[in-house]
Amino acid sequence: MWNPRGLILAVLALLVQVSVVYSVVLPLERAFPLNQPVQLSQLRARDRVRHSRILQGVVEFPVQGSSDPFLIGLYFTKVKLGSPPKEFNVQIDTGSDILWVTCSSCSNCPQNSGLGIQLNFFDTSSSSTARIVSCSDPLCASEIQTTATQCPSGSNQCSYSFEYGDGSGTSGSYIYDTLYFDAILGESLIANSTALIVFGCSTYQTGDLSKTDKAIDGIFGFGQGDLSVISQLASRGITPRVFSHCLKGQGNGGGILVLGEILEPSIVYSPLVPSKPHYNLNLHGITVNGQLLSIDPSAFAASNNRETIVDSGTTLTYLVEEAFDPFVSAITATVSQSVTPTMSKGKQCYLVSNSVSDIFPRVSLNFEGGASMVLKPEEYLIHLGFYI
Repeated sequence: MWNPRGLILAVLALLVQVSVVYSVVLPLERAFPLNQPVQLSQLRARDRVRHSRILQGVVEFPVQGSSDPFLIGLYFTKVKLGSPPKEFNVQIDTGSDILWVTCSSCSNCPQNSGLGIQLNFFDTSSSSTARIVSCSDPLCASEIQTTATQCPSGSNQCSYSFEYGDGSGTSGSYIYDTLYFDAILGESLIANSTALIVFGCSTYQTGDLSKTDKAIDGIFGFGQGDLSVISQLASRGITPRVFSHCLKGQGNGGGILVLGEILEPSIVYSPLVPSKPHYNLNLHGITVNGQLLSIDPSAFAASNNRETIVDSGTTLTYLVEEAFDPFVSAITATVSQSVTPTMSKGKQCYLVSNSVSDIFPRVSLNFEGGASMVLKPEEYLIHLGFYI
């Protein structure tokens, strides 16, 4: 058993010796009163908080972008790669694993962006630390890779090809190079930290990725795969295998993204569904204006590829028909005395003369573990325009 009093006495004896030599007095204070019994659970809780500060490095990334699909409809951050380091704007995507940036040799990639940012291209010949991942590299042939990994005949470069849910795609080759970041350990900032990581260098893009209106330098995958940056850094003990991600839904957008855990007592956790390739959650129900909707639980069941996943790379939230129809009906019934419901292109719309926050109810998505995501009207309605 740990003896608190014995530990204090040992430290005090040491301080007496130090004070004689250096004439230094260091006062000590007990975390718990001397005559008050201390529960083992209290000590463990204190240690967990302390260990998270001491042992877990935290890397913080700035976040830009907005959830408004008529403005930006995506969130992005900056990463520094190569030697000397070059900065890239990359979309934050929890629905995929790989970090990739556009190669200077890309044949059909956008040259400018409607987001008002300067596009950058990764040039392997300009980085003194870059090297290709060869086809003989164990990483290329390992089981952590998917069928997207290729080794074209006549080439020794380990290549990839990905297609995203919206039909856009990218292909290119894997690269080893340096990632730069600032790590926070306890209350200290350790600047200019580096790690050698594997990422993709895109030489071809299709779909929305090839368009200029929302062009970006690449995608930062935060999935659970072993080649995601979070997994690579965790495997080397640089950061824990956890990240904290808070995106602002307001018009000004932004938010925070850190590799590491944010210790906040008010956070309520919902467990992830194990053995899933994405971040799957158990959605138990939807509440409108404080009333739980009558939705068959099978609509949320993890079957027939209808699981609930969290994906920061998807702009909108999608519900299956069995849940969507009761949801829309409940909203309409709540506001029908104050607004004019109307249909537009097969979608339920409302003609509103006042602020939506004064008319429409709050909505709550209720997840396992008592975690609820409460949505204000502005966060589940899309403003389509004005009528005179």
